[in-house]
Amino acid sequence: MRGLIGKKIGMTQVFSDNGSLLPVTIVEAGPCVVTQVKTTIRDGYNAVQIGYSDLKEKHLNKAQSGHFNKGNSTAKRYLAEFKPVSNYDYKTGQEFGVSLFREGELVSVSGTSKGKGFSGVMKRHGFGGGPKTHGQREHPRSPGSIGQASDPSRVFKGMKMAGQYGNKKVSSRNLEIISVLKESNQLLIKGAIPGANNGIVYISK
Repeated sequence: MRGLIGKKIGMTQVFSDNGSLLPVTIVEAGPCVVTQVKTTIRDGYNAVQIGYSDLKEKHLNKAQSGHFNKGNSTAKRYLAEFKPVSNYDYKTGQEFGVSLFREGELVSVSGTSKGKGFSGVMKRHGFGGGPKTHGQREHPRSPGSIGQASDPSRVFKGMKMAGQYGNKKVSSRNLEIISVLKESNQLLIKGAIPGANNGIVYISK
């Protein structure tokens, strides 16, 4: 298995072996159950589908119920696909936990960033703002000019302007695993990861 689905618990600090203070994020990774094994012959590509977080049967429709029954697993709230490890025989119903990872390993973590709503250009893009004097009145945080007048007579696509900020899929790469806590099924990952506490994240090697 190349990854797991998990839940961001929060951040804390730990000391390394040399006495350095490290900021870490606690992630509850799994346990995840294999719900489907996809093959090139049947599905056109190789992948392993896993599920995380139990879900009551009454919340499933007929198709979902049949999918989990066929996969010999209980109903799961979140599903994801990962690349399989070659020459490993995956079976539906298998369970994987944090033992997939080891200390010092580098991983990528994907999640949904915190939504900030409609934000201005200084918050959204890091603009410096206008001058604080020399006739400045009511526009210290405005974006300024966004283009020319007669030519090209339009605003180019991709112009950095105010708008919706956050609430998008974000990936942080090459994050180091500081510790693997098998008894509580948790990972301590160095630094910050996307999303709010209790948000769902996808950890991949």
